[in-house]
Amino acid sequence: MRSDKRRSFVLVAVALVAASSTPARGQNGAASSTRRHVSALASERFGGRLAGSAGERLAADYIVSALQRIGARPLPGQSDFRLPFEFTAGTRDGGSALRVLCGSAAGNAGSGNLATANPCRADAYSGTKNVQALSFSDNGTVDGAVVFAGYGIVVPDNQSLGYDSYASLDVKDKIVLVLRYFPEDADPKAKGIFARYADLRYKAMAARQRGAKGLIVVAGPHSPNAGETIAMSFDTALAGSGIAAASVSGEVADTLLRSAGKTLGDAQKALDGGNPHVAGFELPALTVSLSAAVVREKQGAANIAAYLPATVADTRHKPWVAVGAHYDHLGRGDHGNSLANKQEAGQIHFGADDNASGSAAVLAVGEALASRPRYRNVLLEFWSGEELGLIGSSAYVKSPAVPLDQLAAYLNFDMVGRMQDNKLIVQAAGTSPVWARMLEQANVAAGFDLVVQSDPYQPTDVASFNQAGVPCLNFFTGTHTDYHRPSDTADKIDYEDLDRIVQFAVAIIGRLGETAEPPQFTKVEQQMTGGGGRADVRVFTGTIPDYGADAKGLLLSGVIGGGPADQAGLQKGDVIVEIAGQTIANIYDYTYALEVLKIGQPAKVVYLRNGERKETTLTPAARK
Repeated sequence: MRSDKRRSFVLVAVALVAASSTPARGQNGAASSTRRHVSALASERFGGRLAGSAGERLAADYIVSALQRIGARPLPGQSDFRLPFEFTAGTRDGGSALRVLCGSAAGNAGSGNLATANPCRADAYSGTKNVQALSFSDNGTVDGAVVFAGYGIVVPDNQSLGYDSYASLDVKDKIVLVLRYFPEDADPKAKGIFARYADLRYKAMAARQRGAKGLIVVAGPHSPNAGETIAMSFDTALAGSGIAAASVSGEVADTLLRSAGKTLGDAQKALDGGNPHVAGFELPALTVSLSAAVVREKQGAANIAAYLPATVADTRHKPWVAVGAHYDHLGRGDHGNSLANKQEAGQIHFGADDNASGSAAVLAVGEALASRPRYRNVLLEFWSGEELGLIGSSAYVKSPAVPLDQLAAYLNFDMVGRMQDNKLIVQAAGTSPVWARMLEQANVAAGFDLVVQSDPYQPTDVASFNQAGVPCLNFFTGTHTDYHRPSDTADKIDYEDLDRIVQFAVAIIGRLGETAEPPQFTKVEQQMTGGGGRADVRVFTGTIPDYGADAKGLLLSGVIGGGPADQAGLQKGDVIVEIAGQTIANIYDYTYALEVLKIGQPAKVVYLRNGERKETTLTPAARK
């Protein structure tokens, strides 16, 4: 971004903070400590605060200006409030191509007899209208014979439908051609099952598990997006699928199928009834060279961190306490996690509750504490990349600006602006035995209908600190119909209750400061049932993946205490590469492999620990 635009953003942010000097009023006429912050962060000017975007940088400028106004300082050893990090922001095709060679090998392409017997046409294709790598493809060039494997769907044995596109095919060291989606004319029950296993990553895994070198996908003439290549999708997973994979146009697929005397339309029509006995076939006397090129685009974002130094000369064990919230949101919802309806598609997702409310709460907590005695240093932290998989807080925990063993506790705010029936949900309370009593004492004045939950394994930044062994609390007022939609706007926030939550948190932090000994961390064991009984119960393994890892396999950021993974001896930093005979290249492979596991039935797990290959046995439980 050009420097003159950057300066204009800073000036706008300063102006917004200056404009907020007149106190906003709550519904009861009292000055609100949060309204001005929510209104600014959830404004149209900030564009939905997508991680790495100009709007998010403008939001960061606003937060930094607000921190400076209350007298907060950059962290020790830092010259700026911003703590930058990089993340994968998207993918694009880097020039994928496909060459068709007639003959069982390239050297046979000139055989006149073969040309007469086989209508194969040697050709080369490039350009995204003809060939486009799938976003999860490995980079590289693979050559091999081609096998048409229908829809490329494999339904696990534990389902009520027997279907395996590879049942009669040998695809080892070959390139597989499959149809996109699933059989169009199957009965509704079968289509429901097919849909679960029609994801392109699942198809790639199924081909790779059977030894295929590459995967080619085409949308048949009877399917949506008929004959079109598949646009690159946003994929925050850094790891590829372990196979070269691309989509091709209907014209390219017809060229391939012509070698078997088939057309794409006829091949699809034979499969669309969902009959499991309709088999795929080899494409004789034809080889293909597939070059897949995926460019994973990096972007920069920044966490924001400041602190209010202790004011009371005292020596406290673990002299820091932190409060935090993520300040990013979805932009215009273009990256797959929007719940906007068709009329709302492409509009700004303002994210007033998610999570301008949490960010405003942290700023208000800081403002309240700035004028009070402090026995511990107070960290004020704002995370980016939460909506992409806790990327910002995970990056911080891996390289903290303040040593985590000096942190007494972490309090997180995520969606705290839409309270219903005076109910405040406090999660992660099981991470220390002190929380129950401390919450009860602070609530005497606050008067909330508290719903206290022990579980720290939440889809928000509190999970990053729990995995680092820090006692945590997460404040939450519940979901609503505006969640992840453009309609999550500042006018719908209940500012009186949001201000009450701020005062509640300030009281807890005050008690943390007055207590000489910091809270003791407790690893929470996940409660689970011991057996099956319902067909729709999914298995529980107790693993916590690292979503941002660039690893061949599933890198664990932790395991749930007392869960199957913990009992099997797995731990943070292990990389699972195989489970129940299924090779694991990434988190998606692991998710699909769970479908073959059975509750209570031991499964062999192969994993890497510090580069050394190890084995253990994991017995899945049932998830409630």
